[in-house]
Amino acid sequence: MTTPPAIAAPRGPLTLPLFRALWLAQLVSGVGGWMQTVGAQWMLVSRPDAATWVSLVQAASLLPVLFVSLPAGVLADVLDRRRLLVAVQTSMAVGAGVLAALTATGLTTPALLIALTFLLGCGQAVGNPAWQAIQPELVPREQIPAAAALGSMGVNVARAIGPALAGVLLTATSTWVLFTLNAVSYLAVVAALLAWRREEPSAAQAETFAPALRAGARYVRHAPGVRRILVRAALFVLPAAALWALLPVVASDRLHQGSGGYGLLLAALGLGAVLGAVLMRRIRILLTPRQLIAVASVLFALGTLVAALVDSLAAVTALMVPTGLGWLLALSALNTAMQLTLPAWVRARGLAVYLVVFMGGQGIGSLLWGLAARPLTTTGALVVAAALLLLTAVAMPLLPQTGTLDRTPAAWPEPVLSFTPDHEGGPVLVEVEYQVDEAEVPAFLAAAERVGTSRRRTGATRWGVFRDAAGPGRYLEVFELPSWDEHLRQHHGRTTGYDQELLNALRAHATGEPRVRHLLPCRTHTPSP
Repeated sequence: MTTPPAIAAPRGPLTLPLFRALWLAQLVSGVGGWMQTVGAQWMLVSRPDAATWVSLVQAASLLPVLFVSLPAGVLADVLDRRRLLVAVQTSMAVGAGVLAALTATGLTTPALLIALTFLLGCGQAVGNPAWQAIQPELVPREQIPAAAALGSMGVNVARAIGPALAGVLLTATSTWVLFTLNAVSYLAVVAALLAWRREEPSAAQAETFAPALRAGARYVRHAPGVRRILVRAALFVLPAAALWALLPVVASDRLHQGSGGYGLLLAALGLGAVLGAVLMRRIRILLTPRQLIAVASVLFALGTLVAALVDSLAAVTALMVPTGLGWLLALSALNTAMQLTLPAWVRARGLAVYLVVFMGGQGIGSLLWGLAARPLTTTGALVVAAALLLLTAVAMPLLPQTGTLDRTPAAWPEPVLSFTPDHEGGPVLVEVEYQVDEAEVPAFLAAAERVGTSRRRTGATRWGVFRDAAGPGRYLEVFELPSWDEHLRQHHGRTTGYDQELLNALRAHATGEPRVRHLLPCRTHTPSP
């Protein structure tokens, strides 16, 4: 465990030209995206079963993360992230332009609208891991919390501006204008990305797709800190999705508002999030990450309950401000924790899993709450969601704390070999022999279990500790890897300072230097010259 990084000034990352340019471009694109969402939802709000149709728009934009985020995370780790983002943003501009053209000519049916929204959601899902993973490339580590807060603020500023502009434009124009502006907004992102001269990783460092996907899955499975963050995200977002899914119906049916009123409610949520970003530095000093999510759950529960029971537009709008503050607190706490927990080599893949849980959970939640509104009514569904959020707030302090770990790379010594192995050959068996005094055995075995988790995180498919029946105090740590290349990645890049701390703690309970052997299958090497 290391000391948490110092809390940087909230606007510090904006002093960096590259971060500022990309942040502003994403803000413009976010405004366009929210204008499109409002236009799409308002096209369906007057239909029978409006709650279901409107929630389908939200679900269609978010559910693609369930199908493409993990492959997208692999692509973001093994390909040039800048080029990947340029391709994705260009494709989304084309897709949004097609939707605008079809809507302008009157050819957009509800089913076609949902389908095209789903395709745009796929593009968003492909790009999200790369966007998340480039943040540590743009700012120093101590500014990552501030950058995460600014990223969340940008999303919510867009949520404040986009719906308000959409409401104004819908009174004077048509939905196809909103879709066109969204298509143009993607070009702002493309321009900012093209201006970024990112240093490309060398081809020798790149992993191939299938092994990289398996390595990412292994890492998350054997990273307790990451799993804790994912549980917190799911507990918050599943009930919180009810408000986002059903707010258009609340605005139309209960508050009797048009698109302008719905835009006003979204703007209030965005304003609260902006306020949260401004106060985030002070709040992070006062509250731990678990407390942040607990407070966020209470604030969002109260806002959801107000939307369910209060009939005054002014009162609901005013109370959406602290609700938006709660949303920002949760997003910032979860995103910052993931950014600081994941090492560089698997960052995009780990963030892809986080996005599957958070955005996929929001998409699934939107769909389920839309369906639940039929038997429960919109009011009943929102009341149930508020109760679940309060339960989340109660449960949050009971979950284990997630600390800040040393994620700087820590290279191992080069293995001593008599021949050059085939990098793709495998499996590879590694034996590490320790001599342990009898009094140290319990502590040694406890430390070995923690090292075993580390070995699995960094590439091992199997791991165990064995005692030599003929040699007193002789213990063998044995672990297997799919290939020699996977083991070399343990030596260079995957092992972090925290992993090295675990290994040092294990060796402290042994005497002398451990002996390491590398066992490879026959005919998987080429003779050394």
